[in-house]
Amino acid sequence: MAEPGNEERAKEPRTVPTISDVARHAGVSPMTVSRVLSGGQHVSATMRRKVETSVRALGYRRNENARSLRPGHRSGLVGVVVTNLANPYYAEVLEGIGEILSEANRRVVFGTSHEDPEEEARLIADFVGRQTEGLIVVPAGGPSEHLRPEQRHGVPLVFASRRQDGVDVDAVIVDDVRGAERVTALLLEEGHRRIAFVGNAVSVFTGQRRYEGFERAHAAAGVPVLPELVRRGQQDIHSAETAARELLALDEPPTAIFGANNRNMVGAIKALHAASAARGTDLFARVRLASFDTFDLEELVPGDLSVVTHDARELGRTAAELLLVRLQGKRPDRPTRTIELPTSIRTRRRSEERLPGTEPAQEPAQAASP
Repeated sequence: MAEPGNEERAKEPRTVPTISDVARHAGVSPMTVSRVLSGGQHVSATMRRKVETSVRALGYRRNENARSLRPGHRSGLVGVVVTNLANPYYAEVLEGIGEILSEANRRVVFGTSHEDPEEEARLIADFVGRQTEGLIVVPAGGPSEHLRPEQRHGVPLVFASRRQDGVDVDAVIVDDVRGAERVTALLLEEGHRRIAFVGNAVSVFTGQRRYEGFERAHAAAGVPVLPELVRRGQQDIHSAETAARELLALDEPPTAIFGANNRNMVGAIKALHAASAARGTDLFARVRLASFDTFDLEELVPGDLSVVTHDARELGRTAAELLLVRLQGKRPDRPTRTIELPTSIRTRRRSEERLPGTEPAQEPAQAASP
């Protein structure tokens, strides 16, 4: 489903400052600028300060590929920034991006922001300095100045999986709200009234939307969201495990847990394993689980599990296709677009599974009473 955004012209002016621009601004020769940038020793402190001041004022970034690029040739590079390469989800996204870009004779260079806007800004500055032709970014959220056209010197940008407030570019996202709403409604239909939400930071686009879906399902069912069961702010497995341990230690623990992304779900599963071992009881038989996104070894979870799924590779392919349209200059006056991919729910119930070739266990015969 495509949604028109505010207009952003595809051909933003590429006003990348050059060494000559820096030299004119500083009132020195291009050779002096080159010596300063290369760390040369035979430059006076005054000259060095002039050059460094001009570099900052103009936003000059050294072209790391200049020696390898012939005049009139493009780098053929696309910079990709994801938040966590350890997450198999993003490996699938990268596969999709690479699949489309390789067909267009372009290569991917990528980095990981670790959900840190400052690291994201450093990566984007580095990619622009290396003359990447375009950028695909999973935004970390927070400050967005480095994503604005003037900071990326007109290099086309596409968002993948998330959007960022205040930055109007093409994007491909997932139907987070509806996916979270549907899986929460499923838990409510099963009779659960104490459903925990374990999700990532409030500033994260997907975290906001999935919590919105969680709330919508409760409102539709006339069931209040219980604040003591909501944990928002977990960015990794360890913090999610800590949050889930707190929930399981409540006097009235949740009867179901919704992990708003796969890292939060894995943390909740670790907490359930630990609590089951400590109490000598199988908490997986008591706590229903639901996850947004698939995760490694989910088939080994010893309890009922529902997973909101979508095609991560298709998301990557779509993001790459949107970028290529901008790079190839097709319809330069086209407004920016947001493409939203659908989700589905897969449910697996342990009560319905048996190992191949086995039969349900029979109750032992009872001895006759004397």
